[in-house]
Amino acid sequence: MAGWVLGVIGGSGLYRIDGLEGGRWERIDSPWGAPSDEVYRSAVGPVELVFLPRHGRSHQLGPTQLNYRANIDVLKRAGCTDLLSLSACGSLKEAYAPGDFVIVDQFIDRTFAREKSFFGEGVVAHVSMAHPVSQRLADLAAGEADGLGVRVHRGGTYLAMEGPQFSSLAESNLYRSWGCDVIGMTNMPEAKLAREAELPYACVAMVTDYDCWHEEVEAVSVTEVQKVLHVNAGNAAQLVLRLAQRLGGMDRTPDPQGIDTCLDFAIITPEEARDPALVAKLDAVAGRVLRG
Repeated sequence: MAGWVLGVIGGSGLYRIDGLEGGRWERIDSPWGAPSDEVYRSAVGPVELVFLPRHGRSHQLGPTQLNYRANIDVLKRAGCTDLLSLSACGSLKEAYAPGDFVIVDQFIDRTFAREKSFFGEGVVAHVSMAHPVSQRLADLAAGEADGLGVRVHRGGTYLAMEGPQFSSLAESNLYRSWGCDVIGMTNMPEAKLAREAELPYACVAMVTDYDCWHEEVEAVSVTEVQKVLHVNAGNAAQLVLRLAQRLGGMDRTPDPQGIDTCLDFAIITPEEARDPALVAKLDAVAGRVLRG
């Protein structure tokens, strides 16, 4: 049986997974700089879990300060086969209420101050982001979320903004006019980098507020968000445990969307023209194809 190694990226309010026992914090160095924190290794039956608190255990890093490349790189180095993102978000739709979970399937990237690719001068590559999440992993996560008594919305577009400030009313209404469902600050470029690392990625966006567009609800504030974060974090921890148990009874076959091998036809720079220094930094992310 092929094994699952589930990487879990915990967002605001989720700095540990209650219920995981016998694990250990482990430092993994990355050539891309310092990740947000050490990773916590544990297991649920035959499934290994590798947990990374996105903002650090003390939430000392804001969305723009996160080293997204290092975070994805260390999860790849840790042996992860799949990544589940658990992210706090604001709702842009009446039907998506605080406490609801949204299984995101699309993103709009409005960030502008972040490194968004492992590739660049010396090794050029282009991966498809037409379908940015692993539908298999998303469906499995949605199925387990259904059993928690949480209202789950399958499918949704996540608008990634730079932050750290919340939206203006004009911005919030603009994003609503685009048909976006939720808004957050961290899933881009995270999802793009996961794809470049050939890691199937799914996002469970946990609604904390109605942003600022809702005329009958007070504009979003940290105080109000924190109240919902606590409840959402408990449900998210249970979701991870349930998902790991489910995966434990399944063979880990290649992702049906071909994500595990998406670099096969993505790298354009011929071998003789590649920058050796960048090739060395890509050893975990793209070593499978760069080593030939």
